[in-house]
Amino acid sequence: MPKDTGIIFNIQHFSIHDGPGIRTTVFLKGCPLHCPWCANPESQKRQPEEMLDSQTKRPVIMGEEKSVAEIMTEVKKDQPFYEESGGGLTLSGGEIFAQYEFAKEILKAAKEAGIHTAIETTAYVQTKKFLDLIQYVDFIYTDLKHYDSAKHQRVVGGGNELIIRNITAAFAAGKQIVLRIPVIPDFNDSLEDAEQFAQLFDQMKVKRVQLLPFHQFGQNKYRLLKRQYTMATYQALHPEDLKAYQAVFLHHDIDCYF
Repeated sequence: MPKDTGIIFNIQHFSIHDGPGIRTTVFLKGCPLHCPWCANPESQKRQPEEMLDSQTKRPVIMGEEKSVAEIMTEVKKDQPFYEESGGGLTLSGGEIFAQYEFAKEILKAAKEAGIHTAIETTAYVQTKKFLDLIQYVDFIYTDLKHYDSAKHQRVVGGGNELIIRNITAAFAAGKQIVLRIPVIPDFNDSLEDAEQFAQLFDQMKVKRVQLLPFHQFGQNKYRLLKRQYTMATYQALHPEDLKAYQAVFLHHDIDCYF
């Protein structure tokens, strides 16, 4: 597939939670990891796939090939709202680096049009590619799912060394970053887990982190995709459940928020 085309599964206009201001979020398909709690399971496979419509229960195809030009036509429709609110384009997924060349071309086109750019990424990619792409990025959301690479590998399908290296490189490059921990039951939700994260952040000189309490927002999608959802028996977490967890970071002078 040429680098100026790729597979997306949604373009969401007027997003207000995917970066500063009012944004247009473009969701790319494909992810090298397989987090059991993933809220967008339709994003995991690179190729288009069949999914039942939540209303009609009839099969629909999730994923279609789009060119950079087609995507930018949609993005530019919202340009007046970006200018008024300080918003712009966000690339999300899936994992945008699963379609690295395509993602880079979209971001380059946005910058050429004077549009603020943001990405949501696992940062699980070769550092050379990571640094090449983020030169076109103004704002980064990224997660660190576990401090222990072996457990990270066992549960989500990849170690954490690349992720830590890339997060460190992004900070060194002066990028605006929101670093997040998805707090997941029986994975990283104990106070000892919080302490180990905090000690790692001290080493990385990370001074701010956002906690994302586990939720069940994506559960129904697994049924619509006819896939097993292994997190169904777990209760959602809420900020009030994680006050002691948050306090561990605050004790380390790390600004920890929800």
